[in-house]
Amino acid sequence: MKSIDLTKEKVITLGDLASAAQADTTELLLSENALVTPSALEFTEQHRISIRRGLKAPAADQTAAATGTGAAAGVIHDLFTSPEAAAVKEEICNVGRKLWQRQYVDGNGGNISYRIGPNAVICTPTLMSKADLRPQDLCMVDLEGKQLAGGRPRTSEILMHLEIYKEVPEAKGVVHCHPAHATAYAITGRVPPTCVIPEYEVFIGKVALSPYETPGTPEFARTVIPFVKNHNTVLLANHGIVCWADTVTHAEWYAEVVDTYCWTLMLAAQLGAPLSHITSDKAADLLAIKKRLGLPDPRHELKECELCDLPEIPGSIAMQPRACGTSPSLNSAEIDAIVEAVTDRVVAALSARK
Repeated sequence: MKSIDLTKEKVITLGDLASAAQADTTELLLSENALVTPSALEFTEQHRISIRRGLKAPAADQTAAATGTGAAAGVIHDLFTSPEAAAVKEEICNVGRKLWQRQYVDGNGGNISYRIGPNAVICTPTLMSKADLRPQDLCMVDLEGKQLAGGRPRTSEILMHLEIYKEVPEAKGVVHCHPAHATAYAITGRVPPTCVIPEYEVFIGKVALSPYETPGTPEFARTVIPFVKNHNTVLLANHGIVCWADTVTHAEWYAEVVDTYCWTLMLAAQLGAPLSHITSDKAADLLAIKKRLGLPDPRHELKECELCDLPEIPGSIAMQPRACGTSPSLNSAEIDAIVEAVTDRVVAALSARK
């Protein structure tokens, strides 16, 4: 593997690569945040030149066989260009188009990743629409966020994905997006109630709401840590949602399920009638299905009478999020509020009949 060290360059243009093809170059070494112009990126694709970021070329010999660093570079290159990686890249691009078509992302919003090895994650780049993704646009990072391969800089929000992979060994795919109906809950500090629609109970169930932090920062990434072991979907306060699963496609499914559920609740609220709820014994049946599928839920160890989180006000479509794994039993103030609300409705109904 013959490398050219361009780690001192901030922008890589076609002119910088003029001698690369003649020198039989197979790899470019770039700084982690270097930008590659479209024409330069097209050149690397045509000449099958891989891009690796964050490491300098060996001083004495620029071949893979020369040093341990070169050998490691060869392993990275082989993984990133393997048939398995090619399939993952195609799947990520397909999911990106689905997210855009369903209006779950706009502009360059959202990000997608897949853990392809113990310390290797393929992810989407920064500043690129998910509708326009191509396999050659994707990146590969380690679990600390250092970019290992890819022509475009990785998304800054990959740090959140990496925290999920560290906390949940079975997580292989992560999707972060901004679907309007689920995000509406996130920006009002509420979560949807449970025990309303079976599909939602099985695949999502109780969701969590993480506190707000500036996107792309380590602090933002850590906000999901308390929740991801018991929830496969987290509402991100004032931001959007994040879902994890065994594949990228399944994580995208969960985004569809949660947003459609939130949308349906909002439509039901316009009918002016209270929501009907699945009974606790039937909810237990759904939770048993969920457990057989290996999907997480903080209610797996709860008693049947505790399975359904119901809003404080009858008929409401939103509720205050509860701490992960706690019992949904009401305190005295909440009970008083319900009694008062029911009394007011009864009095109003009786008055209307006079």
